[in-house]
Amino acid sequence: MLVHLLFLLSLIAQSSYGAKSTLQTLQVQPQYFNPKLPPKSLSASDKFEGSSDLVSLRYHMGPVLSSPINIYLIWYGKWAASQKLLIKDFLLSISTFNHRAAPSPSVAEWWRTVSLYTDQTGANISRSVLLAGEYSDHLYSHGNHLTRLSIQEVIATAVRSKPFTVDHKNGIYLILTSVDVTMQDFCRAVCGFHYFTFPSMVGYTLPYAWVGNSGKQCPEVCAYPFAVPGYMGGGGPGALNPPNSDIGVDGMISVIGHELAELSSNPLVNAWYAGEDPMAPTEIGDLCEGLYGTGGGGGYIGQVMRDKQGRTYNLNGRRGRKFLVQWIWSPVIKACAGPNALD
Repeated sequence: MLVHLLFLLSLIAQSSYGAKSTLQTLQVQPQYFNPKLPPKSLSASDKFEGSSDLVSLRYHMGPVLSSPINIYLIWYGKWAASQKLLIKDFLLSISTFNHRAAPSPSVAEWWRTVSLYTDQTGANISRSVLLAGEYSDHLYSHGNHLTRLSIQEVIATAVRSKPFTVDHKNGIYLILTSVDVTMQDFCRAVCGFHYFTFPSMVGYTLPYAWVGNSGKQCPEVCAYPFAVPGYMGGGGPGALNPPNSDIGVDGMISVIGHELAELSSNPLVNAWYAGEDPMAPTEIGDLCEGLYGTGGGGGYIGQVMRDKQGRTYNLNGRRGRKFLVQWIWSPVIKACAGPNALD
């Protein structure tokens, strides 16, 4: 579960964003650069792109999402059509394998690292990720402030509506809250989290993830590096330009990727994680917090790319989209990995 409380002060990851979006054109020879954080943000860790010596990631015999994954989107609050389209393009890019439709380094190649994780039968996490349904709760049925418990009531409201289904075999539920919705611990401790529903509240055990739009509440915490904390002053690289010109939603997309990777590898909090406490696990996204490219760690986000307009990205998606998404811990190389790696 993603803990973003000024994570740049401590790059040892621990468990636990609107302007109109525009389509991007493919940059055949992108410019690579390696933004550095100011010295005061450096940690004592010598972890550089992750290190197997510092990680005790273990499999705890629980299930992973090995069947085709059906995502049910719940839009809570008011969302612009362009914002919805941007997020859906990212989700649909996970299973866009055609390199002409989504050139390398692609979102689908990024998800390939996630798919390396298996259950006790040897079945891999599925690479088939579909948008199976959408529900818009634009009337804020449970208010403008949500809690970890009331988010399950939001899911219950959605699955009780006729157009939404209870898919307790292949379904995961992704709740996205708009910029004016506050959430328990949002900004202070989390930018997103995942868990599973209680049958007493929803009727079934359903894996779900929540991610909030931090564009107005705390972009410097949850939409970094598109916004930077004030304490950085003029010592850092400054905020980087988001790839789709929407600080809040572009920032959300990396959090969404993080949470989906962890939800898929640890849906019932008894599969892949480090640490001894399943209620506070360090998961495959947490291990790579703040790393987006080669050379990341020790105050760097790593080598990423800029297009001709100066917008920062590391992955290509469908319909010419570009995204900046954090890397994921690989069980094969036992380090953080992404398809934009230069080594």
